[in-house]
Amino acid sequence: MGSIGLEPNPLITPHNLGPFQLSHRVVLAPLTRMRSPEHVEAWKPIVQAVHDKGGIFFCQLWHVGRASHTEYQPNKGPPVSSTTKKIEKEKECLLPDYSIGEYSTPRALRTDEIPKYVEFYRVAARFAREAGFDGVEIHAANGYLLEQFLKDQVNDRTDKYGNQSLENRCRFTFEVIDAVTEEGGADRVGIRFSPYTTFNDVHTSNPAELGLYLARQLNKRDPKLVYLHYVEPRIHGSDDKPDDPEEFSSVPFREAYSGTFIAARGFTRESGMEAVASGRADIIAYGRIFLSNRDLPWRFQLNAPLNPYVRKTFCIPDLDVGYTDYPSLTHEEVEANQKTSDSRMSMVLGIES
Repeated sequence: MGSIGLEPNPLITPHNLGPFQLSHRVVLAPLTRMRSPEHVEAWKPIVQAVHDKGGIFFCQLWHVGRASHTEYQPNKGPPVSSTTKKIEKEKECLLPDYSIGEYSTPRALRTDEIPKYVEFYRVAARFAREAGFDGVEIHAANGYLLEQFLKDQVNDRTDKYGNQSLENRCRFTFEVIDAVTEEGGADRVGIRFSPYTTFNDVHTSNPAELGLYLARQLNKRDPKLVYLHYVEPRIHGSDDKPDDPEEFSSVPFREAYSGTFIAARGFTRESGMEAVASGRADIIAYGRIFLSNRDLPWRFQLNAPLNPYVRKTFCIPDLDVGYTDYPSLTHEEVEANQKTSDSRMSMVLGIES
């Protein structure tokens, strides 16, 4: 194990996130849902437990669109999208019985239906507030409903939400942003984009143009939005970076966006430190390694070994396997790595002595 005293760690420095003061820059990538009054009641004790520990908790608002199956739809109807084209590249749709099937062929939303879906996001934001969440993140990334409108190789519409222009393709997303910020205030709303990723078979002819347009429009339309969450490109299933990182650089988006910039996907401790130190990101979101290391900020500061994650436990019905069964650092392990450290870190990270 390493020691706190060996090097400063830019990940473990404070950051102002809208009305919130973060004690470090390591956040858990979003994993939640919120669509019904039953969810509100189920989330209340969980949100309270996070607040009792001094945590800040955002709820992700997510509609999968065509990344679904008729088994999940009302009356087993088709899922909805910007298009009638089904997902062909990724064919592994997890079904209710935990078997694997192909994604179903979607139906394209009618123009007059889209306001109803905007309202779904507004209501979900209201439910999140009622459950006690500190804010919400609008999921417009990873090939789900909003991104199915944003990307021109998926969106084949000819209406005002169609692929004739960037303005049209982004219209649905900005209508959702307007509704959600009206419901809860822009300083408690973030948004997630992934212009370069092709997960769920979404492609666009000019991802750089799309990403820059979104960032610049956010500055103009929603300058008080609490953050932009950018998903870096990553080779599917690994932490490898593209052969030419400059081709997919997030730097232009960081430079174009004036607010807090969160970067996610495939970051390690070292690459996260570099991204924050260089100004390429303000905050780094971790998913898989945070699931297997609940004390990840503390491990990063100590440069302690990480528990390897077990991918097969990510989406299973067994609630006792995965996340809660990964060990945290013991007090003995912490003390062994603290001998040359500044004892004030215990206060910053909330570790009890």
